[in-house]
Amino acid sequence: MNGSIGSFTGPFSALDFFAGSGLVRLGLQERFQPVWSNDVCPKKAAFYIANFPSQEFVLKDICQVRGEEVPAADLAWASFPCQDLSLAGAMSGMRLGTRSGLFWQWIRVLDELSANGKRPPVLCAENVVGFLSAGQGSHFRAAYRALRERGYVAGAVVLDARWFLPQSRPRAFLIAAAADLPLVKLTQQAPSGPFHPRSVIQAANAVDDREWLWWSLPAPPFRTRAFADICEVDAPCEPSAKTQRLLKLLSSRHRAKLKAAIDTKSFLVGTGYRRTRPDEDGIRSQKLELRFDGIAGCLRTPEGGSSRQIVLMVNGGSVRSRLLTVRECARLMGADDNYALPGSYNDGYRAMGDAVAVPVTRFLSEHLLAPLARRTNSNAA
Repeated sequence: MNGSIGSFTGPFSALDFFAGSGLVRLGLQERFQPVWSNDVCPKKAAFYIANFPSQEFVLKDICQVRGEEVPAADLAWASFPCQDLSLAGAMSGMRLGTRSGLFWQWIRVLDELSANGKRPPVLCAENVVGFLSAGQGSHFRAAYRALRERGYVAGAVVLDARWFLPQSRPRAFLIAAAADLPLVKLTQQAPSGPFHPRSVIQAANAVDDREWLWWSLPAPPFRTRAFADICEVDAPCEPSAKTQRLLKLLSSRHRAKLKAAIDTKSFLVGTGYRRTRPDEDGIRSQKLELRFDGIAGCLRTPEGGSSRQIVLMVNGGSVRSRLLTVRECARLMGADDNYALPGSYNDGYRAMGDAVAVPVTRFLSEHLLAPLARRTNSNAA
């Protein structure tokens, strides 16, 4: 048997589509036993198999998955590809033939599960917040209507990893339940912050359905850790000359941020991304944008069209730079240091950048998905 971290203690079962490196499983496993997981990427599969039982993982293109080979479960989760819904990507939407259009293959498998008497009563589709608004909301509206046509009631929420971890990472979740499930105390009459920001309200207006659900969740916890608390302070840094070349990319505003950090005369850790920005004359050039607010920027992947995140360590007048380590990436996603990180730096960076933050999934599982599954099982009884 391959690696296994944590243990399953919950009474429910789950299917994990587009499972990637297994961080959704890690967030679900206190309440849901993952009985089947799937992804097409061998490098991400290596992360999953290094950390979890390999027998539940199926390495296969979802286009080749058939409902008769997938077991019955209480929950079907799908973190479908975001490339065509992200501002960092091409924004091609969820048309057939796009990566994000693989959502419709998930729908096909759900139909085949239903035809075989294995219809999951609870669904969760996760993606970037652009899922709610791409194509003036037309793609989300089509996804929502597909679930309604299949006998589910649904609504959306946005959760940001920064409520739990020192990483800015808002994500949208379209959550659906079988229409006959009792939903008392799990929904509310109107939107409320922070789970129903303007993007969710606009999506609700776009679908124009009187049965839209405003899911009810408790206030998120107060985050206590900053990026400096999870930083590998002894990780090797770049040569000084390379750091100085990097700092020449600072605009006047971000140079002032760095100066303010230096002037504190204390040890501070910031992060930054290289961005292409126009100057006063409209000429676009590469700039380094920094933050010293204790929160890292959103982890990206090379496929998302973004550069890798840079760590800037300020100690008095000394400034050192390097890329995020893979372990820091894993910590920013909520995976503890028992989580194995096989493969190359690029493999790890990509696997974490494509994942869902563990405490976000855990929070959603505790306060909404597991209560829904519990009512499903109560109905069956």
